Amino acid sequence: MMRIDSHQHFWIFDKERDSWINDEMQVIQRNFMPTDLAPLLRESDIDGVVAVQASQSDEETQFLIDLSTVYAMIKGIVGWIDLQADDIEEKLKRYKDVKVVKGFRHIVEGEKDPDFLIQSAFLNGLEKLTENGYTYDLLIRPRHYASTLACVKANPDQVFILDHMAKPSIKTKEFDEWAVFISQLSSFTNVNCKISGLVTEADWDSWKKEDYVMYVDHVLASFGIDRVMYGSDWPVCLLASSYDEWVNLIESLTEQLSVDEKKAFFGGNAARIYKL
Repeated sequence: MMRIDSHQHFWIFDKERDSWINDEMQVIQRNFMPTDLAPLLRESDIDGVVAVQASQSDEETQFLIDLSTVYAMIKGIVGWIDLQADDIEEKLKRYKDVKVVKGFRHIVEGEKDPDFLIQSAFLNGLEKLTENGYTYDLLIRPRHYASTLACVKANPDQVFILDHMAKPSIKTKEFDEWAVFISQLSSFTNVNCKISGLVTEADWDSWKKEDYVMYVDHVLASFGIDRVMYGSDWPVCLLASSYDEWVNLIESLTEQLSVDEKKAFFGGNAARIYKL
């Protein structure tokens, strides 16, 4: 069984396009390419990755596709596409024969509109993803909780993947509102969840394993072992941990799982859900 990192990024750093990487984040204000990641994967016995868009353009999706033709570690791509476009069906056609493209994502966490996910144009785009068998990654903030639930309910045949466990505020120990949302969202069996991107929601400089236990335990209990998957959010995770520190942390937080459950979590589920 392959061990898969279901969530990481590559980029050639551009100060204007990547303006979200501010001066507090100097450690990631540079290029990150497959050659940087390959030795880290080897050290942690990870066989491949799902590369996820980090900027919102067709060029970004093509950039990841081009990388995948050179680097076999890229087993799948979650790209970006304008889901609100009138010609969304035409846009999707360009990826029809590009088998490495498994799904798409929009950076909804950057949208101020709490109802972004239930706009009619967006829902039309999601419908086209469903028809064409693509996944959709949910990247949201608390203001999107209600619309996320409405969106998922309205699209029962769409495969959704929640990124970064919906980014709970681990640093401030905010739990209750997030936990209720996770319980509600996990009741929809077409939704899966990545246990990823957590170190950057904790105190970057002084986190400890205990900070994460209740959050990870709640996700495992809510979604069950068949709908969760390991992801690193590299290189963003470097703001708060090295790659191997993150892997070690997650292995420690999931040490109660059986051998078969660990195989599912660390690769089997990602391979099945993303059809790698």
